[in-house]
Amino acid sequence: MSTNGKILSVSRRDFLKVSAASMAALSISPAGLYAAGDDEIKVGLIGCGGRGSGALENFIEGAKMAGVKVKVVALADPQKDRVQGQAKKYGVPAEMASSAFDGYKKVVASDAQYVILGTSPNFRPVHLEAAIDAGKHVFMEKPVAVDPQGCRRIIAAGEKAKEKKLGIVAGTQRRHQKNYRETAAAIEQGAIGQIMGGRVWWCGGALWKTDRRPGESDAMYMVRNWVSFTEMSGDHIVEQHVHNLDVANWFIGRTPKQALGFGGRARRKTGNQFDFFSVDYDYGDDLTIHSMCRQINGTHGPVAESLVGTNGTAGDNIKMINKKNLDIPKFPDGNPYVIEHFDLITSIREGKPLNEAKNVAESTLTAIMGRISAYTGQYVRWSDLMTNQNSPYYNLKLSPAAEDFEAGDVKAPADDVAPVPGKD
Repeated sequence: MSTNGKILSVSRRDFLKVSAASMAALSISPAGLYAAGDDEIKVGLIGCGGRGSGALENFIEGAKMAGVKVKVVALADPQKDRVQGQAKKYGVPAEMASSAFDGYKKVVASDAQYVILGTSPNFRPVHLEAAIDAGKHVFMEKPVAVDPQGCRRIIAAGEKAKEKKLGIVAGTQRRHQKNYRETAAAIEQGAIGQIMGGRVWWCGGALWKTDRRPGESDAMYMVRNWVSFTEMSGDHIVEQHVHNLDVANWFIGRTPKQALGFGGRARRKTGNQFDFFSVDYDYGDDLTIHSMCRQINGTHGPVAESLVGTNGTAGDNIKMINKKNLDIPKFPDGNPYVIEHFDLITSIREGKPLNEAKNVAESTLTAIMGRISAYTGQYVRWSDLMTNQNSPYYNLKLSPAAEDFEAGDVKAPADDVAPVPGKD
């Protein structure tokens, strides 16, 4: 079964340029699910940068697929120009467009039924907890935390959402992408047999950076340069490579037991992150997945996943040694960044809300486990992060944290100073 699943090394922003006309190619038409008309849902957006504003556009398109209209009722972002730009675009009153670090509270207190969380990931646990406490359905971008404490908070908030029958979908869009869903179904039906090993890659060029403005506060410098600071993004193994690690966890059906890796910094000019990571993830039962990610200009850039089983391989397509008859369901084909919102809205309207909090928290924690190992040079076990309270990593909390930004107590780490493992 060919999945036509080659993953191109393109940015999310470039992907969002996909024409809405491509939605007409859906192999499963949602038109009959809900009648188009005056039905309307209200949404609030926390984080009005490129990622958040793009997610809002996708949400509106996903709602259109479901036959409903969208009204944007509240916005929050600490960068005033961004929140004002979105307010103007969607006609949101000034009093409902906050540029304060606690502006998310105004969004979750509004009459929005859905809230989109699109800030840098260090804020995600606080924002998700507030949204669920307020009874909102949530779309949250990945990753969902930068440290083990944050991941456990996301899992707990997800459990509360289940109790309240609230939906949560995360920005791990491969789980809503036709070729990936086909591959997952084939693996589940035994197409490649028992998975014995594999590799996951996200290697590409450097992301953007910003220099500090004269007189700028540490808080605003870190917000504007968030992809350079581990405290804001989790480092790129967490912020970006989480996509590939999520696929590994999904296809294998469990999380790794331990990780050992290394990495380093050679080219970056701002922040404190590494440029590259290489990590072996041990999933138990003699199954190891090698993870590699890099952000250095002028280097080879594969973005892909490949698994090897006792009866074949899964990568760009399924290759079986002994052919099996597979019954692969039909999945919607189109822009997965839109379909994930359609799936969220549809699940809620059908009374069966999706809840992806645990999956995305575990994939985020998988990436964090690799980062900690690379930073320290030590084996890091899943139990160190989830259950062993005596582990030095269990209570690891990066600082400044989200609460520090609200309190106005932010001290930025020094630029161009990164962790160095081992001893001289």
